[in-house]
Amino acid sequence: MSQQAIGILGGTFDPIHNGHLRLAQEALEQCSLDAIRIIPSGTPPHRNGLHANAQQRLAMAKLAVQDNPAFVLDEREIHRAGPCYTVDTLTELRAELGAQRPLCLLMGGDAFLQLHTWHNWKQLFELAHIAVMQRNGRPLGNAIEQADTSLRDEYRARLAPAPQAVHESPAGSILVLDMPTLEISATAIRNRCAQGGSLRYLVPDAVAHYIQSHHLYTGIC
Repeated sequence: MSQQAIGILGGTFDPIHNGHLRLAQEALEQCSLDAIRIIPSGTPPHRNGLHANAQQRLAMAKLAVQDNPAFVLDEREIHRAGPCYTVDTLTELRAELGAQRPLCLLMGGDAFLQLHTWHNWKQLFELAHIAVMQRNGRPLGNAIEQADTSLRDEYRARLAPAPQAVHESPAGSILVLDMPTLEISATAIRNRCAQGGSLRYLVPDAVAHYIQSHHLYTGIC
């Protein structure tokens, strides 16, 4: 493929944190991607009770990516009415970027193991590759044996031998990437905020300042 591959990282980002950013950077380097689209979800179908509103989550994501030219903030889901399904977002991106541009949807291992519950999940493979970040000590190959049968079948049929396979076709492969241990979660960050703890080295400094100045995540414990 002559066209550069684009990574896609979506999420509620409530808030966006260094774990998200490190995942994106690892994928960027391991798959030799040209850029990563960071896409905050507007109304995620799998999540209830968001703590920051859509505009606040968008603002934090914008601050988080401002110093990395390879990270591009994509606002489309924030402005979409109704539930935000990944298949719809990928369909839009495919129409905009062309049929031959390799697209690579990034996700953690836990999310991948629930992929069969996503809306029109098998159609995702027609639109993009899926890169799964496995953490040290938690190999995806072991967990997939306990997964849903249809997901396990797709995994076995589509697993690529190396990350560079993303450049060989526009979509359809599953890539497994190694993610260094970085145990940071949005839930833990929200709890630290409620308890008055420091967010330094958990989120970018600009995001920490935004959370503090807007009094986000206080009183939620």
